Amino acid sequence: MMVLYSGTTCPFSQRCRFVLFEKGMDFEIRDIDLYNKPEDIAVMNPYGQVPILVERDLVLYESNIINEYIDERFPHPQLMPADPIMRARTRLFLYNFEKELFVHVSTLESRSITDEKVRDVARANIRDRLAQLAPLLVKNKFMLGEEFSMLDVAVAPLLWRLGHYGIELPKSAAPIQKYAERLFSRPAYIEALTPSEKVMRR
Repeated sequence: MMVLYSGTTCPFSQRCRFVLFEKGMDFEIRDIDLYNKPEDIAVMNPYGQVPILVERDLVLYESNIINEYIDERFPHPQLMPADPIMRARTRLFLYNFEKELFVHVSTLESRSITDEKVRDVARANIRDRLAQLAPLLVKNKFMLGEEFSMLDVAVAPLLWRLGHYGIELPKSAAPIQKYAERLFSRPAYIEALTPSEKVMRR
């Protein structure tokens, strides 16, 4: 059985929980206190971070790598496109998300960064980047069109935390809000939420 070591408030762990519930398979989630991590976390991941997926001899870390492995191992429903060109584009999108969005999420999640100016810059960057995605979601149900995919999984934890992070999207980003509600209404999304995450959004 797969075991996911997951932070109860960690947006990256939430991605992996979301995928596991979408697949509807047998797995175990072990909740990790992000501020008091057990020693074996550093043994499994040299960067000392969660999520970590363990399956027999295989130990994986980094949420996008974990999720692609789960998707290939359990192909139904498929979350990465079947077409190699679309799959490459999706990976590029995921890479851009990390560089342009989630680098700022890490700033807001960090307890060591206390300078409010630095945090405000991170908030503004997230707000502006999300607003740029809005036109894509005027006609599309999901990031890649009609099909739910790994791109939707990747961005959902951030959209859930916007209020928690103190980010207010401009009115022009209304399509993002509607898109977020579509993601949040998925049964797998609701199942994957921890009690700590549920209270982030009122």
